[in-house]
Amino acid sequence: MIELAGVSRTFDSDPPVRALREVSFAAEQGELVAIVGRSGSGKSTLLNILGLLDVPTAGTYRFMGMDTGRLDDGARSGLRGRSIGFVFQAFHLVAFRPALENVMLAELYNGLPGEGRRERAMAALTRVGLADRAHFLPTRLSGGERQRVAVARALVCRPQLLLCDEPTGNLDSETSDEILALLHELADDGATVLVITHDDSIARRAQRIVRMADGVLDGQLAAPRSMERTWEAGAL
Repeated sequence: MIELAGVSRTFDSDPPVRALREVSFAAEQGELVAIVGRSGSGKSTLLNILGLLDVPTAGTYRFMGMDTGRLDDGARSGLRGRSIGFVFQAFHLVAFRPALENVMLAELYNGLPGEGRRERAMAALTRVGLADRAHFLPTRLSGGERQRVAVARALVCRPQLLLCDEPTGNLDSETSDEILALLHELADDGATVLVITHDDSIARRAQRIVRMADGVLDGQLAAPRSMERTWEAGAL
């Protein structure tokens, strides 16, 4: 599904900041991978490149076999809207819109047809167990419910890659377990799910763990399960 080969990202400053250093990484369809590292390790920069929000300074990023470095801004934006979903720690819901409309906004921003939009949004909320909260404002939802709305919003466009940046960072342990169980269900249905976290207890729930420090993946042990060793839950 995704493959990075020798990807580096350097930000212009004085002195320059090397956020990623020749990162090689691959993940298969239906795999749930945790990327673990401290603040400043390069995790967010990696997520931005995987989500086509940024481009590498060097190296190649292939998404579904496509060399993304050959795409212009418009083509990257279109591919991102069609194929990639995002879930963030802070939810990023529109406070004055009910849950259903927050989910519908994802299709609106991606320029998808309006016909059937409400039905698709409701189906996504049903998938995450929130059909009965569809008309509630975010302020009337718990933290776990708001994160489920955020997952539904990411799912409504049927992404093949789901990128989650600290998705349980604001949640208690029980609610975190619920969100992680949902992410496993999505992977079982064929989505490739990447969870960025600094929490080992969260990472151990993934099918595979890779660690990042100073812009480098630990030992570059980042090949998919069929190619190299799998770090199963509880192996650390």
